Amino acid sequence: MADGNFVAYYRTSTRSQDLGIEAQKAAVISWLNGGNHSVIGEFEEQESGKNDERKQLQAAIALCKKRKATLVIAKMDRLSRDLAFIANLMKSGVEFVACDNPHANKLTIHILAAVAEHERDMIAKRTSEALQALKRQGKKLGSPEIEKAQAKSLEVRTAKADQFAANILPIIEKIKAGGATTLRAIASELNERNVKTSRGGEWSAKQVQLVLERGHRA
Repeated sequence: MADGNFVAYYRTSTRSQDLGIEAQKAAVISWLNGGNHSVIGEFEEQESGKNDERKQLQAAIALCKKRKATLVIAKMDRLSRDLAFIANLMKSGVEFVACDNPHANKLTIHILAAVAEHERDMIAKRTSEALQALKRQGKKLGSPEIEKAQAKSLEVRTAKADQFAANILPIIEKIKAGGATTLRAIASELNERNVKTSRGGEWSAKQVQLVLERGHRA
């Protein structure tokens, strides 16, 4: 259970993700879980994670400073995928917690932000390469063909991720039945069994959570 004053911040990238705000609110409420706490402010906005000049976030941070409150978010990527931005936020002296990783220390947060920033850069690079390939083929940028190619690429990536989750979930269920119930314990057991992630790497608690969430959405 949480104690103290909290300021909640929720963000979606587009209007089509409005329901994502409700999911974020549910995650925050679940994490607070009673206790002697007060949510003294809630801020919402629709803004790309690439843009660090977010008025609602700045307002939330200002209120935290004024009332010596803790900034609470549902997921780390709701703040930013920019490492410098996360670093500057920590330097501001405002305490903050991400419900998907509430026990993360400053080093962990730096690592998570660096990974998110790298992922963002890789997505931008792949998109640029795809557009350049279409341009070399004589396709006009902004044409329906490009939009179809981008949609198809997303469809393929989503299908692969769904299939991977479907393959892993039965293994996770067996691990849970064996007594490993925390995300970290499940990740450790997957690594012990030499089960690789979709990218061929080691499992972390966060990766287990993402697979479980994808499986529940399916």
